[in-house]
Amino acid sequence: MNTHAPLATAPPAAPDAPGPRFTPFLFRTLATAARVLRQLRHDPRSIALLVLVPCVMLLLLRYVFDGSPRTFDSIGASLLGIFPLITMFLVTSIATLRERTSGTLERLLAMPLGKADLIAGYALAFGALAVVQSALGTGLALWGLGLDVTGSAWLLLLVALLDALLGTALGLFVSAFAASEFQAVQFMPAVIFPQLLLCGLFAPRDTMQPVLDGLSDVLPMSYAVDGMNEVLRHPDITGDFVRDAVIVAACAVLVLALGAATLRRRTT
Repeated sequence: MNTHAPLATAPPAAPDAPGPRFTPFLFRTLATAARVLRQLRHDPRSIALLVLVPCVMLLLLRYVFDGSPRTFDSIGASLLGIFPLITMFLVTSIATLRERTSGTLERLLAMPLGKADLIAGYALAFGALAVVQSALGTGLALWGLGLDVTGSAWLLLLVALLDALLGTALGLFVSAFAASEFQAVQFMPAVIFPQLLLCGLFAPRDTMQPVLDGLSDVLPMSYAVDGMNEVLRHPDITGDFVRDAVIVAACAVLVLALGAATLRRRTT
């Protein structure tokens, strides 16, 4: 007779509960975005530049062409995308430069905070402002100033938002190469003005000198203007519109990645 009791076996260990993989990243990104928005809340000049200036410029443009509404229709849609790009570039480059020169970014990077967390937080904060800015500008242009477009207002808003995000990405990137706010503003003639001249706003791109026409093909603002013109002329989404929107979005993501690569730059 077997008097030995069977050996007790330990129950199998319960598998680790699968926690959300991106929860820490999301938390750090939201915390960074909240901090940037709190700082901007105490900077009324930046808020005015972001929200009011594009609307004032559109209002001024409308009455510059008061005797020629069709002219306003033809260029108003393009400028609806260009104005947010320019203002977001200025505000983002200056605000980020302040963080670099004050040593805030270096202190943040010394914490358990990755470059992706920082760049996503900045993009989210300024992207939220870009949504407000684009919505106000689009609403004013369409329902306040009578901008006549054939396509959907939502598509117009989408392109304006992508343009604003592109301006945010460019501002984050160039802030790495400026030592003062004045130098950050000086980058505008180098980064923005060539695109403004070659984007097709002043003359069709295919009528330009061939070298300039080819150069315009690699500048993202050209596709921003083309996307606005697609909404202006076509009632439905076209293949060209999708191409233009994808190129602008891809350029924004690429420049954000380049901006992330500069975050370990040591400030003086």
